[in-house]
This record gives sequence, structure tokens and C-alpha cells, in this order.
Amino acid sequence: MPSVYDFTAATITGEKLSLGTFKGQVLLIVNTASACGFTPQYESLQALHQQFAPRGFAVLGFPCNQFGRQEPGDSRDIAAFCSQRYAVSFPLFAKIDVNGAKAHPLYAYLTNEQPGFLGLKAIKWNFTKFIVDRYGKAIARYGSMTKPEALAKKIESLL
Repeated sequence: MPSVYDFTAATITGEKLSLGTFKGQVLLIVNTASACGFTPQYESLQALHQQFAPRGFAVLGFPCNQFGRQEPGDSRDIAAFCSQRYAVSFPLFAKIDVNGAKAHPLYAYLTNEQPGFLGLKAIKWNFTKFIVDRYGKAIARYGSMTKPEALAKKIESLL
């Protein structure tokens, strides 16, 4: 049975990284955007990352430009924005598609394992969140409206 750890993705600096690097950690995987009404969630994502990273947790950010073209920049622009505006220290990856024929295989897996409302697999907007347990299994999905801090108890229960 596949897990999140079976996938590889390009980092924001263009290096290929096996998600197996995060084996044994609880993960919060989020599709992000720099010019979205939900962009301030970066602050809460960073706070969760700082709070729980010492206990085996990581936020993984996947920029995506599929929703309202709200992530128009290149990797350098995205990295600078996240660093300067929100002091992001969690891993960021290269811009990907999360829906459609060109969807990153990780997101095809996540949406298959945790479909959204009414069983729909497609990601509806930026800042959709997936919680992955220590075994690499996607166990929960939350929409854009769910604030990252609302996930703290769930994350803590998995640590």
C-alpha cells in the first residue's frame, strides 16, 4: 500500500526530495498561494511548525497557481515572500498543480485517500490541508476555511 513517503517532489530551490525524508513524522501538507485571502494562514502554519517540530512534526507547503492565479511568481519570488513576510522555516516545494491531468502524483494520492465534501476529490481552493500520520497515511482533510491553529489538538494527538 503506498504512502506519502513513496513520493518525490522538487523543493523550492529545485532539488528533488524524497518525502521518505519525513518518515516517522506527522505532516501537515498544504497547497499555498501568496496572493490569496487565506495567505495570512502562513503565520499560523509557521507557528504550528515551530511548536511541534521538536516532537516530530512538519508542515510541507506546496505553492499552486490553479486558483485565481494567486501564486504567479517563480520559486525565488515565492521563497522570498514567505521568508520576508511570514518568516517561514518549514519546507516549501516548487509550484505544482493539485488538480487535473498535470496534478502532482502526491496530490493525486492525497485526494484519493481523503476525498473532500460529498466524496469529491478535487481541491477546491488554496490552503487545503491534509494531515498525515507517522506511517505516511493521509488521515484527514480540511478546507481553506479551517484555520491551522484549529488542527493543533489533532496534530498533538498523533505525536
